[in-house]
Amino acid sequence: MQTSVRRYNRALDYERIGQFLVRTYSTGGRHINWLQPRWEYMHYHPLVLELDLEVIGVWEANGEIVAVVHPEHRVGTAYVEIDPAHADLKPHMLAYAEERLSLAVNGRRVLKVYINDDDVEFQEIAVSRGFRKEGGGESMSHLVIPDPFPVISLPDDFRLKSLAEDDNLWKVHRVLWRGFGHGDDPPDDEIEGRKFMQSAPDFNKDLNIVVEAPDGNFVSYCGMWYEPVHRIAYVEPVATDPEYRGKGLGRTAVLEGVRRCGRLGATVAYVGSALTFYQSLGFRQIYHCSVWCREWT
Repeated sequence: MQTSVRRYNRALDYERIGQFLVRTYSTGGRHINWLQPRWEYMHYHPLVLELDLEVIGVWEANGEIVAVVHPEHRVGTAYVEIDPAHADLKPHMLAYAEERLSLAVNGRRVLKVYINDDDVEFQEIAVSRGFRKEGGGESMSHLVIPDPFPVISLPDDFRLKSLAEDDNLWKVHRVLWRGFGHGDDPPDDEIEGRKFMQSAPDFNKDLNIVVEAPDGNFVSYCGMWYEPVHRIAYVEPVATDPEYRGKGLGRTAVLEGVRRCGRLGATVAYVGSALTFYQSLGFRQIYHCSVWCREWT
């Protein structure tokens, strides 16, 4: 089947690629491509404003999107989304990424590509093009949502809320800033970025959970997305104020978000991590993607 490649046009392609990711979910028994909510989260994260989205490559066959190669927030890294029926595109996608997504570092070009550890064919193609496995990478874990859902509890004087009840952007900004280790006092000029994140089409304030401390500050946050076609929940992002860790607050926020997605119809929740924290909640790793790197002059 004849395919063609072109640059990404957000106005034309954002929704179509989201539908492509939904269509290719669980192909072959489990999903390999990004989940649609991650694609949406990428486009409404403030860092996307610093990225030239036209570096993304889109492959079509008979007017249907069959493959996409793209960074997340910065060039220098690449993710490959592909319909398994078009696996022959993998060498072309790597070549495209080398040309459009690599980063100039000290007079050399550098590109890091995430490749599934089970995709031996793609690994061999990468080796033939000069890539080497670095390790590290990303995992995907899932949790079959229990029914009935277990009781969720909090320490005394802490309160569980959704942003539908209290969407104080400053408090949201504060817990995410502190929770991701950026420092104590968040800058005022990033509030608009938090507002931008909430402008995503599928952002549901009722599914975004916070834990409020006795002093009124938000001290734990769990973002949650619901994809109704396959009835899945996606966890992103999760952060707890360092001063309040070890109290089970993050656990409570995540479980409450999962519970609410289950109430909407979700049967499984996913998180892009294999951390012990998520394993303790019942998530189990289903696959891992390692980083493969190439450097050249």
